[in-house]
Amino acid sequence: MKTRILGKFGPIVSAVGLGCMGMSEFYGKSEYAESRKTLLGALESGVTFLDTADCYANGQNEELLGDILKEWCGDVFVATKFGIVREPGVYERQISGRPEYVQQAAEASLRRLKRDVIDLYYLHRIDVNVPIEETIGAMANLVQQGKVRYIGISEASASTIRRAHSVHPLTAVQSEYSLMTRHIENEVLPVLRELGIGFVAYSPLCRGLLTGQLNQALLEKESDFRKSMPRLQGENLVHNLKLADRLAKIAEQKGVTAAQISLAWVLAKGEDIVPIPGTKRHKYLMDNIEAVTIELSAEEISEIESAVPIKAVLGDRYTEAGMVGVEA
Repeated sequence: MKTRILGKFGPIVSAVGLGCMGMSEFYGKSEYAESRKTLLGALESGVTFLDTADCYANGQNEELLGDILKEWCGDVFVATKFGIVREPGVYERQISGRPEYVQQAAEASLRRLKRDVIDLYYLHRIDVNVPIEETIGAMANLVQQGKVRYIGISEASASTIRRAHSVHPLTAVQSEYSLMTRHIENEVLPVLRELGIGFVAYSPLCRGLLTGQLNQALLEKESDFRKSMPRLQGENLVHNLKLADRLAKIAEQKGVTAAQISLAWVLAKGEDIVPIPGTKRHKYLMDNIEAVTIELSAEEISEIESAVPIKAVLGDRYTEAGMVGVEA
């Protein structure tokens, strides 16, 4: 597994990480045995960067990682997030960046993860009712207490990133980024590069749209939250799958999978970018990992971007409820 530095002064992590959310919620039924196999397979393959959050299945995802990591003696870098407050089984959420909540949330995550320190702690969404300086100040206190090593924020605007970084250095900013979701390229990425902050790309396969594995039947599952997303509904889905088919043809010509060429494209967009494709299936994990071996020429990158133009994707990436706390 190749490695990358997360931010100018941050840690060294695997070039591809693993998003763990779907192992516990949102993408159909949870399967503990398969999730365990996937997590251990990732660690054994050199994936050192695991991403979770306290709101994924109301802490159950953190507990899953905690159970697995008790048995692991090798390197691992765990990122978790706070700030989204949900009732069990309900998607709608409240956002909290209150300083007193920051402390409470971190201590609860540490208990569930069974760890003494959180490697990277993110503010999951932006609380518009609390100045970002106050939230980051509380996160900085966690660093001083030795409970957190590095801090970051998710789905923040360029201006919020600057304000946060002025209080305490941010190691990483996490936002959705893929061939089909490229909004951060205009303002956010330039600011991160100016300030020396790493970028973590979640949903680099666009919720499965770019893998060639997504279809209407899969989305019909009662517990798959993706069927509520505007870009995965009706005519939007039909149109977007046609774009994905174009990419699949390019991948086939190169002798790789659609998922691999999608991840290779993200990796090619900058050494400061670390994608964290999420999966609960071991076979998809192993497929994703191989993306680090794929080299794309400038001509191939241009061909890929022409096949899936920035403005060609139809539909918003979240519902109105899902956009709460999203700035970027």
